[in-house]
Amino acid sequence: MSPGASCSGVPVPLRPAGTHTFLLPAAPPFVSKCTINRRDPRTASSCFGKAMTPKRCFVVAGGLTWVDGVEEELMELQKTQEQSSGKLKKRPPLRRGKVYPKLPVPEHIPRPSYVGANIPQELPAVRQIHNADGIAGMRAACKLAARLLDFAGTLVKPSVTTNEIDRAVHHMIVEAGAYPSPLGYGGFPKSICTSVNECVCHGLPDSTQLQNGDIINIDVNVFLNGYHGGTSRTFVCGEADESIKHFLKAAEECLEKGISVCRDGVNYRKIGKKISKLAYFYGYHVVERFVGHGIGTMLHSEPLILHHANENSGRMVEGQTFTIEPILIMDKAECVTWENGWTTVTDDGSWAAQFEHTVLVTRTGVEILTKH
Repeated sequence: MSPGASCSGVPVPLRPAGTHTFLLPAAPPFVSKCTINRRDPRTASSCFGKAMTPKRCFVVAGGLTWVDGVEEELMELQKTQEQSSGKLKKRPPLRRGKVYPKLPVPEHIPRPSYVGANIPQELPAVRQIHNADGIAGMRAACKLAARLLDFAGTLVKPSVTTNEIDRAVHHMIVEAGAYPSPLGYGGFPKSICTSVNECVCHGLPDSTQLQNGDIINIDVNVFLNGYHGGTSRTFVCGEADESIKHFLKAAEECLEKGISVCRDGVNYRKIGKKISKLAYFYGYHVVERFVGHGIGTMLHSEPLILHHANENSGRMVEGQTFTIEPILIMDKAECVTWENGWTTVTDDGSWAAQFEHTVLVTRTGVEILTKH
């Protein structure tokens, strides 16, 4: 859960003599609150993640970045995305379901300080840096969150309601002696977030029944022994076509790419630059409105982790914990928040996918605390 910070391509050019190359996908500039600003094609990432065949050779020719041997893969990807776009638009839009009362938490389970306030929380201007005891506390909370998310994923089946998932996860949280962090945060009435299809984030669990082919992001945060741990993943309900599977894989790779740059002394902005370059290559769009954040004894704090290209200052510190949780959307779209003040969807029905981890910065790299 994060606080609010409030396939396109180009024709294949003529190949230089003696080479076998293909221009990386590019797109014209877009101006939107919820999309990255496209830059010159020459800035496109030359890292392809797991979806492309390894051991590719890179050649710079005529000032543009070229990649050997990926013509067929890229054309097939573009074709699949174009075909799937029409299919997704035929699905009915997400409807508001019935939201049931919040579930009780046993009195003996400690609550975060914000519970009961029911008002928006100010973002503390502190970085959460831990000693050995604090790191142990974070590991325990994050391990529980990861286990709960795995459990939640087993419940994603056609005809199951998002409220049923919330209820099952809630009971498992309290049985572990933990408190569901979202419950009561700024008045949030449920224990997890369930964001289906075009829901960008903060979807309220309700009477909505999942259907075959849907995707759903489940966001789990717990408060255990004074520490918060958070993680999320986007699951497929039943069977999905190949373009959706590729979309989810790209979204997860973007998270992995952002995490890979983390270590003591690195600028926070490198996270967003890595994520946005990879998303750009795949032809998807990074939502700028929602960000990662510091996490520890407080659910949300500075620094704000931007997932798009930015020039923000600040460096990571050994012992620090924060979340990285990029949201990708399939097409350019604006984001609209429903009247409940939480559920945020794309205005044109474009689908969204998000993956999140809580990470611990170390001297030589990073520890993914919520890795399952």
